[in-house]
Amino acid sequence: MTQAVSGRYCVVELSGDGIATITVANAGTLNILGTPAIDDLTRGIESLRERSDLGALILRGTGDKAFIGGADIKEMAALTRETAEIFITGLRGLCDALRHFPAPVIARMPGWSLGGGLEIALACDIRIASDDARFGMPEVKVGIPSVIHAALMPRLIGSARANWLILTGENIDAAQALAWGLVDQVVPLAELDKEVVRIASLLAGYGSSAVRQQKRLLREWEDKPLDQAISESVAEFGRAFDTGEPQRYMEDFIQRKREKKSG
Repeated sequence: MTQAVSGRYCVVELSGDGIATITVANAGTLNILGTPAIDDLTRGIESLRERSDLGALILRGTGDKAFIGGADIKEMAALTRETAEIFITGLRGLCDALRHFPAPVIARMPGWSLGGGLEIALACDIRIASDDARFGMPEVKVGIPSVIHAALMPRLIGSARANWLILTGENIDAAQALAWGLVDQVVPLAELDKEVVRIASLLAGYGSSAVRQQKRLLREWEDKPLDQAISESVAEFGRAFDTGEPQRYMEDFIQRKREKKSG
């Protein structure tokens, strides 16, 4: 891998095959995020936005004790109303940078994913966890509500399950997170990197225009009435053929079928 724009708390690496990896660095064994780390990570993500050669972005922490263990309580304990809004706006910006990143974002999730760390994972498109992972929204335990991208949780896992996680502050394990739809896959820790790379390579191997168009549509569909989304998708289907990707990939498919039949 080659290293791209990085900061003290953010390492950006490019694999050369359409995959970028952003690693939370120098944030302790649980990858706890304070304002400097949030700002570094946001800049790192934004530095990759214009790279049309990227087919997937992997977000991970350092080590396997946590994906992101949450926001820095020591920093938050000293906040006032005004500085609290500034702090949470920064975390919102980081989540938004991931959610609206042009290419799909994969969260690599070993160990703990708590509070703001789980909100960051919710802003990613695909969540792959290790079988020893633990998840929770413990904000109520320290006197604050879960906000910003916690708002995604009811539509992802249903209101009842979101109510339980956010109101009780209790943790759930990987098996329950998978059953609830909070994560997409659970694998043994020893296989986590292999599976994350497999999915990233799968995405990067598709036509980048089609994948980016599909991610954009998925975001837009969240806010549009169903009939409008269906109607507008007709033009989106037509526009895909302007890229040349359907012609190329479909012809490859047809050729493989011919070779298989003749062989």
